[in-house]
Amino acid sequence: MSIQSFKAYLELEKNYSPHTVLAYEKDLLSFQDFCRDTHSLEEISQSSYPMIRSWLVSLVEGGLTNRSVNRKVSSLKAYYKFLMRIGELEHNPLVHHKSLKTAKKVEIPFSEQEMRALMDPDFFESDWEGVRNRLMIEMLYATGMRRAELINLKITDVDLNIGTIKVLGKRNKERILPLLPSLRENLMKYLKARQELEVIKDPSILFLTLRGAKMYDTLVYRVINSYFSKISSKTKKSPHILRHTFATHLLAKGADLNSVKELLGHSSLASTQVYTHNSIAELKKVHSASHPRNKSD
Repeated sequence: MSIQSFKAYLELEKNYSPHTVLAYEKDLLSFQDFCRDTHSLEEISQSSYPMIRSWLVSLVEGGLTNRSVNRKVSSLKAYYKFLMRIGELEHNPLVHHKSLKTAKKVEIPFSEQEMRALMDPDFFESDWEGVRNRLMIEMLYATGMRRAELINLKITDVDLNIGTIKVLGKRNKERILPLLPSLRENLMKYLKARQELEVIKDPSILFLTLRGAKMYDTLVYRVINSYFSKISSKTKKSPHILRHTFATHLLAKGADLNSVKELLGHSSLASTQVYTHNSIAELKKVHSASHPRNKSD
């Protein structure tokens, strides 16, 4: 069974994004090249675990991180699972494989003080891009949506009358998010300014570049990184950290974990629980500063 058949399965049945499908395909083609060059094997469906292990060793020796190697193994696992599902394979060669150990990623959210400083209206330029960038940052922080979800927002997804926005998440799962009053106000301001663009190449898309085209990943990242570099010394300043900040701040204020899960669009509660660590740290700080037993006589 060819890699192209697996690719079609991911696209048509699993509804994976083009970016995700491409990542799977690249991993499988990389392994295919290795099998052809090292073991004279054309079909990776016929590979054995020793062959896979020798590939993984070569990746590590080539300087690839354990995290990246594990991601490639996940692609292979999905491929073999697909082959077993359609009856093309009886045994998964990776069934007993254990993932390589990885260092736990520490993602530090922005503080409430940093967010207040950034959302000051005077912090942004008064031109069209300044209006758009402020809305973009506020949208990420106020809703917790993913970068890809923000980029793909359509004008018709916004309902200013009832104050909601429809988001299309992973695997085409829809969720409706509430709009805070300040976000609604800035949305209206942006939409008015958007109408004055000289050229609009993607009229259905909400967030556009100055040339009227759909936003793209690296531009969103650059915008976030640029503004936060002015007010924060944190190493990582990205759209995902804003999503992390959204969840952490809600939980720190006592929001229900299940409610935050629904707002984030997580399919499992375990994915949301990673954000509780920062909330617990904040509670410990408050507890330490406030509890009578911690005060000296």
